[in-house]
Amino acid sequence: MLQGKHILVGISGGIAAYKIPELIRSLVKAGAEVRVATTQNALQFVTELTLQTVSGCRVYSDVFAAINEHSTEHISLPEWCDAMIVAPATANVLAKMAAGIADDALTTTICSCTARKPIVVAPAMNDKMWESPATQQAIETIRGWKNVTVVEPAEGMLACGVVGKGRMPQIEELQEALEYALTPKTMAGKRVLITAGGTQEQIDPVRFISNYSTGKMGIALAHSCARRGADVTLVCGSVTAPLYNPLGKIQRVDALCAQAMYEACIQAWPQQDIAILCAAVADFAPETTAENKIKKAPGQTGLDLHLTTTPDIARALGESKRNNQTLVGFALETEHEKENALHKMERKNLDAIVLNSLRDKGAGFGADTNIVTILQADGTVTALPLQSKALISEEILTSLFS
Repeated sequence: MLQGKHILVGISGGIAAYKIPELIRSLVKAGAEVRVATTQNALQFVTELTLQTVSGCRVYSDVFAAINEHSTEHISLPEWCDAMIVAPATANVLAKMAAGIADDALTTTICSCTARKPIVVAPAMNDKMWESPATQQAIETIRGWKNVTVVEPAEGMLACGVVGKGRMPQIEELQEALEYALTPKTMAGKRVLITAGGTQEQIDPVRFISNYSTGKMGIALAHSCARRGADVTLVCGSVTAPLYNPLGKIQRVDALCAQAMYEACIQAWPQQDIAILCAAVADFAPETTAENKIKKAPGQTGLDLHLTTTPDIARALGESKRNNQTLVGFALETEHEKENALHKMERKNLDAIVLNSLRDKGAGFGADTNIVTILQADGTVTALPLQSKALISEEILTSLFS
């Protein structure tokens, strides 16, 4: 999503500035070209040489420096960039932004950028400074600007040693916010239900039946929908993939077993416009769950475990689907792939099904990549080649909801 993008990173003088080289490295790794503008105070926390090394470009920190590439750097940088991120944004810089004060390299650049380009603002400061009425008034003013995305500071241990709200969010959260700011809001106003991960069907207090799903595909879809402006209800089974939710567009509901996931989906579905059922839900679960750990008796050679079928989430949603709702399923097959997927789509009243096969190298559980074919009820077939699950999720949404 950031491949080929021009990102301008603005750094003000807070202790969190020491984390920004990591952000720059992450942006460059994602394929972006990065340039940096700072206040003079920011350079007390991170050196100009470090920022120049990780970005590969000179740092703009002095309006009147003779070495500036352009005499009006604060104008040329906003013209060059696709988006800007200000991190950390101190109380001082927030106040200046809100009042339109432009008296240094960073604030002059921000001032000329706000009307034309997307800006992500990531406040970070002591909790008492964050709670100041002046800071809150400034941030509310900034939130009202159409091009600005504000990422709330996180709670945790602050530099002064107290626990409170004021920490800069994780680097991954900042990058996700940038991707959100750069993505057209083609799904704004839509409510999307997504299931992700594998279910765990309990045998006894310490054992369960499950599968190899990590939730990577479902979480990638949740990120993609949120970037496009949708409000996402993400029903999670067992997942190991990280979820980033800097703008609160994703409501996570944990449902470890098939029955819990079924109940969560049935409850959420009437309020949704779209459902994408990506979770690997167990077809069978133990008929009973032992209250205590099942122990192996001396001489015992086996264990009889009686399984019963689990609720069919896709079928239940398909049966209650309204004409203005869209239902998308996933099918992971090992043989007769297309035939089985088409039968599943028809049987469960799906509008589309995303098919992948364990016989395709690089597809399936646990991998960062996938190979899928999108089959639609109207007969449209879209085959997507091997690529990251993040890119696959974008192409699924473009194919089905563009």
